[in-house]
Amino acid sequence: MTKPSETPSNPEAERIAKFLARAGVCSRRDAERLIAEGRVKLNGQVLDTPAVKVTSADKVAVDGRPIGAVEPSRMWRYHKPSGLVTTHRDPAGRATVFENLPPDMPRVISVGRLDLTSEGLLLLTNDGELARRLELPANGWLRRYRARAYGRVTQEELDTLKDGITVDGMRYGSIDAQLERGSGANSWITVSITEGKNREVRRVLDALGLKVNRLIRTSYGPFQLGTLQPGAVEEIPRKVLKEQLGKDAI
Repeated sequence: MTKPSETPSNPEAERIAKFLARAGVCSRRDAERLIAEGRVKLNGQVLDTPAVKVTSADKVAVDGRPIGAVEPSRMWRYHKPSGLVTTHRDPAGRATVFENLPPDMPRVISVGRLDLTSEGLLLLTNDGELARRLELPANGWLRRYRARAYGRVTQEELDTLKDGITVDGMRYGSIDAQLERGSGANSWITVSITEGKNREVRRVLDALGLKVNRLIRTSYGPFQLGTLQPGAVEEIPRKVLKEQLGKDAI
């Protein structure tokens, strides 16, 4: 097994998976998969276990590409259009979010995901460890959406979601849903959630007899979509990140 150039008492040393995540290469889980596939080298040798620590003195490469020192954490707001998948590689060959970013963007990963037909605010960062923290339901960050759904519903019915709901064996926590207006066969509803489970908004409204045909995320925690146009990306100033996340977080 490759030995990193660190000692157990070295405070600078960190797990290889965490190092790769903070460098924006991938998530910790994906880092372990890359190691298992033999795609990570440490000091010139293929790494065969994630149970090692590295320091700035070590040389790490993924798929032959050197991974440099971890850069300061950065974050961008991106207005995801419908029709893009939130993945770096899509087996089905569909267009991805990351293929459609400006060419001068560094390698980034998303904070959570939006599915193929969902639109709106997607946070991007070069720090995988930061992304993981911001995704945790324990943070209690609200994700707010505007949903256009086929069907009619009353505010009283939407208010029942505040007590949570179980759909096909999956339990969803308290959801705040406000009826904006009904227009013909469709209704516009503002939905606020904190868990962000897979397709949560669509599944919960479906349980009320509504078929979501457009879904726009308008905010994620303190960060807003605002007037950002579809396909546009804008970096969040570091001062704002420190104010919203705390100095220790970045």
